[in-house]
Amino acid sequence: YVAARYLARRGAAVTAYALAEPKTTEAVAAASRWAATGGTVAPIGAVEPSDILIDAVFGVGFRGELPPAVAAWRGSADRVVAIDVPSGLDASSGAAVKGVLNADLTVALSNFKVGHFFGSGPDVCGRLVLAPLSLPEAEATMYLCEAEDAPLPSRKRDAHKWSAGAVAVVGGSAGMAGAAVLSAKAALGFGAGAVATFVPSAIAGELDAAHPEIMTRGVGVGSGWDGVKAADLDLDRFDCIVVGPGMGSGGTELVHSLLASVDQPIVLDADGLNVTTPADLADRRSQTVITPHGGEFKRLTGSGAHHLAASQLADDADAVVLLKGPNTTIAQPGSQPWLVTTGGPELASVGTGDVLAGMIGALIGRGLDAPVAARSAAYWHGVAGADIATTSSVTADRMADAIRRFAK
Repeated sequence: YVAARYLARRGAAVTAYALAEPKTTEAVAAASRWAATGGTVAPIGAVEPSDILIDAVFGVGFRGELPPAVAAWRGSADRVVAIDVPSGLDASSGAAVKGVLNADLTVALSNFKVGHFFGSGPDVCGRLVLAPLSLPEAEATMYLCEAEDAPLPSRKRDAHKWSAGAVAVVGGSAGMAGAAVLSAKAALGFGAGAVATFVPSAIAGELDAAHPEIMTRGVGVGSGWDGVKAADLDLDRFDCIVVGPGMGSGGTELVHSLLASVDQPIVLDADGLNVTTPADLADRRSQTVITPHGGEFKRLTGSGAHHLAASQLADDADAVVLLKGPNTTIAQPGSQPWLVTTGGPELASVGTGDVLAGMIGALIGRGLDAPVAARSAAYWHGVAGADIATTSSVTADRMADAIRRFAK
């Protein structure tokens, strides 16, 4: 009724449709003011074609099924503007029922809702805008990461390569050496002063010749990780260890020994995740960041990828959890999770996750706390991907190069 009155005041031809009689004091008063202006109210099932349909039926209160009369609105207008949440979308989860009203624009009242960003929310809501309201501040269930929440450290004038963040990437194997290289190049491009790859000895020479900017250390015998332990790697000078990119299935013993004996923060990615459990991580003496996609997350937890489950895993594993998906969730023990919405489907490309792991490693190596490093890396990773997508397809090598412009 309020929207109808203001639109009519500006000269629009407006009809209000009501699902039921107003009940609250505020709703009764708003309906009375609308009637006093000569405004009309029609049954909700009698919607006529229009230029714009304002969907203000349910908002955050929607549960159950959508009434047929409301579902029949689909296609009745050229554009749909939803107030707070489109009718048929669960504000707490993003689950959508049959007949949900797809909006071109959703105006979120006071704060964004979880359902705007998860499940069907991104597809149903269209463009999202926030309308601040003077309401009592409620406890946030998630924090939305914006540029000011994604700091990038500056390099000191007297820095040298080992004081500007030293990152070791432990990974690679026959046929998958590129993953370790991508992580290493990303760490270097995102400001780390010294980066080394620790790879099976059989592939070390080739990588060393092809990538002189990265220190290459060959370990073990052959092209795999059989028999290699943490003690075989000279990691003392490194500030952060990225474990897993391109490692393959033979690194179980090495991953477990690294988790048990290394004192530096570890970023555990890709194949490193596939051989661990939350209990393996909980006993670590230093910070750990894990970066599962939905499938890896389900193996670790037995549940679907959801921000509440990510927070539970963070508590169980005493680790920072960066859960990849259409939007990225960063959860940490004992705190509300963060949501990163930069980037999009263009990031669904082989190797972009390896780049992200290297970026996180660089920021931890340069002194950021692990939760901050994870969300900052995810934010700028998404920005870089979106930027590349404006002119070309997004590939991991382009990502590793593009992130350089954000590093300080």
